[in-house]
Amino acid sequence: MAKRITINTIAERAGVSRGTVDRVLNGRPHVKPEIAERVLRTMRELGYAPPRAEQADALGLSRSAAELPPCRLGVLLTSESGYLRQELLRGVRDAQDFLRDFNVEFLVQKCETELPEEAVERLEVLAGQGVNGIAVCAKDHAAIVQKINELREKGIVFVTMNTDLTGCDRLCFIGQDLIRSGRVAGELMAKYLRPEDSLLIAIGNPEFNAHRMRLQGFCERLYERGFAGRHIQIIETYNDYTLSYQKVRDALERTPSIRGIYMANHSVSGCVEAVRDMEKTGQVHIVSHDLTDSTRRLLESGEIDFTIAQNIHRQSYLALLTLRDYVQRHTLPHDQIDTPIEILCAENM
Repeated sequence: MAKRITINTIAERAGVSRGTVDRVLNGRPHVKPEIAERVLRTMRELGYAPPRAEQADALGLSRSAAELPPCRLGVLLTSESGYLRQELLRGVRDAQDFLRDFNVEFLVQKCETELPEEAVERLEVLAGQGVNGIAVCAKDHAAIVQKINELREKGIVFVTMNTDLTGCDRLCFIGQDLIRSGRVAGELMAKYLRPEDSLLIAIGNPEFNAHRMRLQGFCERLYERGFAGRHIQIIETYNDYTLSYQKVRDALERTPSIRGIYMANHSVSGCVEAVRDMEKTGQVHIVSHDLTDSTRRLLESGEIDFTIAQNIHRQSYLALLTLRDYVQRHTLPHDQIDTPIEILCAENM
């Protein structure tokens, strides 16, 4: 059984007193608007159902489980395995646990290849299983977007998570402000570079909106700081360890003036191994994304300078709660729900 959500649970999660939660729940005055919104957001995230139907209606929250219509939600995951999938699935499990008593069923489809045709087929499978909404993490491909828009016309609603889809008729996107995340990385890297230095950028797969947006933000900030574009090299590594290692090593051999590497993908260990083998540890500064187990070790060893973490678990968790709120309560979300940008180094993990 899911853990029962109480006023005390909400107060603790929202960082307010029990009395503040009670005032919001009962529509009483003397609560700052931003505090009330934080309490309501926490109630929605935890799947809280007020004890009285009139309270739920006044606040736009779900009624008790017995009064809720059945809801079947699908999840489509990219073929990318490892940390990304692990964290997305952890969020799915937690959402399932919280919504166990609210008449919600979950169906998950995991792509095994990067072919857009497979993603389209898996969307059709979920539609055939009668889902009301689907949380999607997929590459930004026209065929996938077209299928989503077709299914939207048939009444299925969509939320994109972690990476967005261009032209997709979705309720909202849940993830980092990706351009801003890239700009933060650019600001960090700019502090290490001299005008004469060269810079290497490694992106995973340009077909993922997240990778393109990070790259855009990173380059924007570097140019604002006066770093010359002619000193920048960009490689695509498709999150593959061997490919990352070889391409980074080739770049270091070809351009000895490289003093910084921006790893906008998950193959950071391959990059670090190449830097190590070229005996450039400490001479080349590395900024990456996400706090995987290997990234944590490399931060501790000093071989990575910074990583920019995102709460991937929270992205899938919120995506499913957002879909549930729309399907069962017709609550319309904001167009984008941002998850935090967290700068981590060896001292604050």
